[in-house]
Amino acid sequence: MTDTTGLAPKRADELERLLGSLSDPANPTGATAILAADERAEMLSAGESLLDSYGLNAEFVPPWLGGRLERADHLAEVMRALYRRDPALGLGYGASSLIAGVTLWTAGDEQQTGHAARLLLDGRRIAIAFHELAHGNDMAGTEFTAAATAEADGPLRLSGRKEVVTNIARADAMVVLARTDPRSGPRSHSLVLVDRANADPARLTDLPRFGTVGMRGVQLGGLRFDELSVPASAVLGPRGSGLETALKALQITRTVLPAMASGILDTGLRISVDHLTRRRLYGGPATALPHVRSVLAGVFADLLRAEALGAVGARALHVVPGSSSVYASAVKFEVSRLLLEAMDRLAELLGAHFYLREGPTALFQKLLRDLAPVGFGHIARAACQMSLLPQLPLLARRTWARPGTEAPDDLFALAEPLSPLRYDRLALHAAGRDPVMGSLHALADAPWAPEHDDLRAMLRGDHAELAELAAVCGQLSPVELGVDARPEHYDLVTRYVRVLSRTACAQVWRHARPESFLADPAWLRAALCRSAPGPHRPGPLPAQVEDTLFAELLDRRDTGRSLGLTGRPLAV
Repeated sequence: MTDTTGLAPKRADELERLLGSLSDPANPTGATAILAADERAEMLSAGESLLDSYGLNAEFVPPWLGGRLERADHLAEVMRALYRRDPALGLGYGASSLIAGVTLWTAGDEQQTGHAARLLLDGRRIAIAFHELAHGNDMAGTEFTAAATAEADGPLRLSGRKEVVTNIARADAMVVLARTDPRSGPRSHSLVLVDRANADPARLTDLPRFGTVGMRGVQLGGLRFDELSVPASAVLGPRGSGLETALKALQITRTVLPAMASGILDTGLRISVDHLTRRRLYGGPATALPHVRSVLAGVFADLLRAEALGAVGARALHVVPGSSSVYASAVKFEVSRLLLEAMDRLAELLGAHFYLREGPTALFQKLLRDLAPVGFGHIARAACQMSLLPQLPLLARRTWARPGTEAPDDLFALAEPLSPLRYDRLALHAAGRDPVMGSLHALADAPWAPEHDDLRAMLRGDHAELAELAAVCGQLSPVELGVDARPEHYDLVTRYVRVLSRTACAQVWRHARPESFLADPAWLRAALCRSAPGPHRPGPLPAQVEDTLFAELLDRRDTGRSLGLTGRPLAV
């Protein structure tokens, strides 16, 4: 039985305890060992062994198949325990099997899902073989083929190359995206489950491993298929449904993968605070300098708002799955930006110390390199813009311009239980349904305490911005929404996501339990100030807000708690 209430599951604390202190040089899963493995471009073997014993793969398997994948937000919190210390371990051990798994749980039959679940629960790996270097995020352009033979229901013959695929050389099975119809169109591709143990080795050739700047230990490889025969029963779902299945299932991973990666910023911020507290400049600690305090408090605020948007997106998968095609792309687009920009600001503060590969700040340079794929891995930020833009006109007409659309409270009450994930309720398009933005109408007009008048004023400004977006987006024609859309139309996506993020933060604050730091208006003021409209980098926070956030930041650092939404104890 998994625990289903609270901001974080108890098993996240258990994993944290097993991984041990990050700062202990004798810990085989501590920073010293992690950096040594990174220098060798190897996976952290002690970490993989520990995760085998913990049974991490159960986090990627739904309960009805014997696993623990019950809540998307809890999955993200468990995985943050890995990403905050070694992102390569998070991706190379776990996340790649998760991506393959969600396609199976979405479209696989009983035999396929049972086989996949047994593999994962036995500690084995499943690769997701979509990528071809020539096509990048353009899944519809995939040239890899699954050709039918002459006999009815006969086997398929797989031919082509898959490249830059995590764990493809050491996976026991893989989900392959293949063209099953030479004609273009939405029914041109299928997903095929390939069991490598039963595949003819003469028809498979492992390609050389791809070297990378970050995630050095991750086994990124390739595989050439030469008319490999697989049974027709290996196809997931109806033949020709591969693109549709992928676009639905990957809404889960587009949401939770960026949310997991916030663990990188958590440790990056902790390293920075530790270093700048020790560092003496102009007769005192560097953290006494106003600029340093301002940047650190601003990064803390950005971490909180990134996790708030990620949490609402993860809960949306359960509560309003029909709208997750919008929220998944928004989370990927905005959370990745927040994390990347925040780590860059910390690097500026650290100066030469962010560049060192040894000493107390050495882990920072690895985390900075390992974070980079959050902006382009799995799906690029630009591709998220492209997927959001065509949905804006219908969202504008059916939700933004129509007061009265209410969002369920469960969407924002982060500590409350959730119903199980329903993969069959994911949809290609939101059909104009946007309950988060719909809730902004009532939020702006709701009763507010007098001391929160400034917050209400900012949200009323967002309401006016939404009305303007509705007027513009509602008039867009289909010819203005394609891949060749003008830059000013893609800017509409950026404006929309900004208001969406601000609304999510406000709702998380209003639904927070009174004893939680999330009920303190200081973090919401910081989040809204940091996301105010304008072309320039956000300015300093109001003095009182900055003081509150900086004091909370130091308290969490001193008491060994996470710097994100949960504030839970860590093995630092």
